[in-house]
Amino acid sequence: MIVANLPTAVPAWRRLLGPVLLMLTWDVVVTVAYMRGWLGFESITIQYTLYGTAVALFLGFMVNAAYARWWEARTLWGSITNHSRNLAREAVTLIDTDAPQARADLVDELVRAQAAYVHVLRTSLRGQDTPPELGRYLTADAEERARAATNRPNAVLNHIGTLVTEARRREMIEQLPRVQMETTLATLADAQGGLERIKNTPLPVQYRFLPSFFARTFAIVLPLAIVQDLQWLTPIGSGLVGMMYLLAVQVGKDLADPFSDDVHDVPMTAISRTIEIDVLETIGHLPPDKITPRREVLW
Repeated sequence: MIVANLPTAVPAWRRLLGPVLLMLTWDVVVTVAYMRGWLGFESITIQYTLYGTAVALFLGFMVNAAYARWWEARTLWGSITNHSRNLAREAVTLIDTDAPQARADLVDELVRAQAAYVHVLRTSLRGQDTPPELGRYLTADAEERARAATNRPNAVLNHIGTLVTEARRREMIEQLPRVQMETTLATLADAQGGLERIKNTPLPVQYRFLPSFFARTFAIVLPLAIVQDLQWLTPIGSGLVGMMYLLAVQVGKDLADPFSDDVHDVPMTAISRTIEIDVLETIGHLPPDKITPRREVLW
């Protein structure tokens, strides 16, 4: 996620470089051809304003739909952040490590598993390999089960649930507090399901293809429509307007997949690290350093 006031990161503009250069080249070709008399259509009027308005409506639908996906993903990660903190607090305050049958390290194991869970969820959404936090915070048996699972985040969440069940069996927690912790785990599972839904359901092809197609068509038609009025200034006027339309298309494409691991991604690495720091501090462990922006981008 770009945190600067302006999109100064080079990758944010690199995808537009080729289309903009092609568009400007076309603008110059049309202008030169018209000014030298190779292209004549003084009697033809192109209603480019009406066409441009229709294209703008298509682009608005696309960008709004893409931003809604991005914002929902960020909202769901906010829910995971809050309920991860809740789970760590509940583990520390509701589980009695002084019970006769208590296992002294159960609370620490549960909270560390939650730290592993958010990192495994992050890499799963990005289609990456399992993170080092999986082996750092899980026991060997739990790590082996998680690596063998089809849905690794869900496997880690199930492991946390078994720890809550073990705490109940050892009489370290009463039934009502256990239900509260299960409710927190269910909320985490719901948020994970929402994130997986966004990941596995791309923006409909109509929203992706039609705005892009019509915006590029408009960029081709525009210099033909305004060259009679702007003449040698046509590449400037047409280029600026066309670039705005192409930029809107690119914004929609960038936001449509909030887990693409690029500069427009939801900053899941930073969010996961924040959760890791918070839950580890809850059990008195020394946390890692906070993730900070690199070159105006927060990953």
